Amino acid sequence: MHRVVLLRRGGDAVEARELADDGTTVGVTSVAAGELPAFVAGREAEPVRWVWDDTTRWYPALLDAGVRVERCTDLRLSHAVLRRSPFADPALLAGDDAAGWDALAPVFAADQALFPLEDPADRLDPVAEHARQRAAVDAATHPGRLELLLAAESSGALVAAEMTHAGLPWRTDVHERILTELVGPRPAAGLRPPVLERLVGEIRESFRAPGLNPDSPGELLRALQGAGLQVEDTRSWNLQQLDHPGIPALLEYKKLARLLAAHGWSWLETWVREGRFRSFFVPGGVVTGRWASNGGGALSVPAQIRPAAIADDGWRFVVADVAQLEPRVLAGMSGDAAMAEAARAADLYQGMVDSGAVNTRAEAKIGMLSAMYGGTRGEGGRMMPRLTRRYPRAIGLVEDAARAGERGEVVHTLLGRGSPVPTGAWAERAVALGEAPEERDSRAERERRAWGRFTRNFVVQGTGAEWTLCWLADLRNRLWRLGSGPLAERPHLVFFLHDEVVVHTPEHLSDDVAAEVRHAAATAGRLLFGGFPVDFPLDVAVVGSWADAG
Repeated sequence: MHRVVLLRRGGDAVEARELADDGTTVGVTSVAAGELPAFVAGREAEPVRWVWDDTTRWYPALLDAGVRVERCTDLRLSHAVLRRSPFADPALLAGDDAAGWDALAPVFAADQALFPLEDPADRLDPVAEHARQRAAVDAATHPGRLELLLAAESSGALVAAEMTHAGLPWRTDVHERILTELVGPRPAAGLRPPVLERLVGEIRESFRAPGLNPDSPGELLRALQGAGLQVEDTRSWNLQQLDHPGIPALLEYKKLARLLAAHGWSWLETWVREGRFRSFFVPGGVVTGRWASNGGGALSVPAQIRPAAIADDGWRFVVADVAQLEPRVLAGMSGDAAMAEAARAADLYQGMVDSGAVNTRAEAKIGMLSAMYGGTRGEGGRMMPRLTRRYPRAIGLVEDAARAGERGEVVHTLLGRGSPVPTGAWAERAVALGEAPEERDSRAERERRAWGRFTRNFVVQGTGAEWTLCWLADLRNRLWRLGSGPLAERPHLVFFLHDEVVVHTPEHLSDDVAAEVRHAAATAGRLLFGGFPVDFPLDVAVVGSWADAG
């Protein structure tokens, strides 16, 4: 497969360097920026992998021009993975511009230009960085795993850009109707909607505070304490524990005010354009490899407004999520055959009950969450000995990760994403020889155990993120092959959240899309775990509105 590195050059020009297998340049083509889409589309006729500094700087303009690419290497994302991976030697990434690659951030703009006036990426050398990354992978302890991770991470960047470009279908009229039903008509600037104003009156009367502003935490806390309530903050969880006639109105006010602030009329005007909700998705935005989002709260769209996500006429949504992803991933990465047997059930927790490991589904869920998140007290702690006996390899893997974290060591996912190096005095002492447990002060011990809980979950959550990346990468290409024409006329991904995808598809292809979603999930399992028999069953719904998926 050909590799072509794209570089921005002065004077509104792009340089395309074709690389041989050994990394040497075998051809250079100069292309005007305006001609780049046609050049890329022409080269896509045969297998090619585009190598560029950062997908957010190149791909949106190509998509706007109607050009979709099949493969890329995102050097920014790959650099971040290799810098922290215990599989690779970071010294092999050393170069004059290494600090620039460390600091390079994605860009987010609605009208992104290929040639911004000032871009730190222009001070970097993609050809040299690509050579360094290839050398780091070739010398890695597990090059095959790292190669898969970097390919999946780069494919994820393509998916993210395509989802922003396509957008999630969104009906402004339905959203406005929902808001009106919940809080009343849109008020004039600076005023509250009628329902919120009514609740403010009830709150003030209940707490005998005529001028109380419930949006001010300080004022609200003083009013609560003035009413004789023992409370130290105004978080909803703590308010729910209080017994006072004004609490229900206060909780309802906080819920509606939060919805209005995060997804009200201003959100509609900012993030919904031409009938589409367009946020910016950020692959690798969390240290575990999970995605983040920039703008619009894409990863936390509340259930109240999801009825506004309605497929176009003649189209449907195919919504799919995997059940109990992280326990299934833990079974696969640990090679625990007994847990994999439980995972053959559509409900893994019920599978644990059926195998006799625990008595109830609730016990199974609490026990597994304790194992993966480090809960050692209460019911979860009591379940741990039984789970350890039944699933020794799975529980042993997370316990080993926790102990490594407590020693200040780096842990890694299945494919090689490394955890951050802990900081603080406890971490410095953790590696000192001869430290006895009695020498540890209580604060340091709490910090040590907290980091152990982080590393315990890092290995599972991070490997789960790798599974979903492989799922997305394969599904993206399967969807493309189902249709014809530009991206927006074929089945395409419009939303992704950890273990859930939403595909927008012509109605006549919805059954085919549902089948391909399942096939891609099975492929992801084989890519990560080979022939180990762990299943990843999906809940798949074909619906007209996202809210109908349940």
